[in-house]
Amino acid sequence: MTDQLVRFSIIVLRPALVLSLIISVVLSSACGFLSPRDPGIGKAIKWNRLTAWKDDDHLHSWQAMLSQCPRMARRDNAWVALCDAAIRLENPDAPAVRNFFEQHFKPHRIYGRRGKVDGLITGYYEPILNGSLERTDKFRYPIYGTPPDMLMVDLAELYPQLKGMRLRGRIVGNRVVPYHSRETIDGKSNPLAGQEILWVDDPYGSFFLQIQGSGKVRVQDGSLLGVNYANQNGHPYVAIGKKLVEINALQLEEVSLFTIKAWLRANPERADEILNANPSYVFFELREQSDEGPRGSLNVPLTASRSLAVDRRVIPLGTPVWLETTLPDGSEYQRLMFAQDTGGAINGPVRADVFFGTGADAEKLAGEMKQSGRLYALLPKEP
Repeated sequence: MTDQLVRFSIIVLRPALVLSLIISVVLSSACGFLSPRDPGIGKAIKWNRLTAWKDDDHLHSWQAMLSQCPRMARRDNAWVALCDAAIRLENPDAPAVRNFFEQHFKPHRIYGRRGKVDGLITGYYEPILNGSLERTDKFRYPIYGTPPDMLMVDLAELYPQLKGMRLRGRIVGNRVVPYHSRETIDGKSNPLAGQEILWVDDPYGSFFLQIQGSGKVRVQDGSLLGVNYANQNGHPYVAIGKKLVEINALQLEEVSLFTIKAWLRANPERADEILNANPSYVFFELREQSDEGPRGSLNVPLTASRSLAVDRRVIPLGTPVWLETTLPDGSEYQRLMFAQDTGGAINGPVRADVFFGTGADAEKLAGEMKQSGRLYALLPKEP
């Protein structure tokens, strides 16, 4: 239609108007071509656009898929038939699992702001701490359960457009005020005394446990008690690595879990100042089955190297996600993951946190992971 309009103009309009019209058409076309895509999940693309898709051992992701099926089938009608088909696939091998995803899903590239396709990929893990059910001289640093005086207001009941947004607070007189910040909770007033579920021997153990969201505590008889995220005080998460950069304690490129821990232990007189820069505080609950993996925001056990924390405002929980990134040593890391968790620091479209598992090896990977990467959402095909 545009070509016909230009040809018609050349025949009947004066030269100046012809030139003006041609410039207008060219510019409007260029603007449409150059305008950045909206952030979020884009249109479907072909499977061959996923780098190394056929090289992944998809069988390693199958347990993560099956573990979330009961919950996904209750949440989303599109997953009912998907999960029925998955359950009927008995003892599949890796090619069969790959074929299952190709038959039932379509890949969609995820775009960031201004049309960017690369984003930040980090990692987290399940730490193991030493602790006790009772306070002692050695075990004197608390891990708190959800305080009974904390209120949670679901805004969606009044404003449906705010679905998923909740406020935490407490009552003072006849007013609802913000809940205690980290500085107050860990301060001398000790407002949560009596709400401890465990005590640990590491002065910074509780803080980093809160960053990871779950963990295990080895108590004095040698057994391991699992602790899961239960709630949060409603204050925004602030990365203390950023604070250390601001005060010139660390350079941006050297910030990691290990450099932050080392700085705190070397500067105990300033540790509280740095920790309190993050007012967010996480509360925990004991895990009923400590031998299973920690549960993420989807409330299913996380699978090491197959579960992903995402921004649920962009990527719905339960979505299979193809991840293309590298590990800290530079090796390729391309695999099928599942969006089964969230995190205070995980905000934005192309942003994800890989769950690496439990223990020292997982800690090393998670502590150093700060890589560029791309994400693709696998969405169910329409019936």
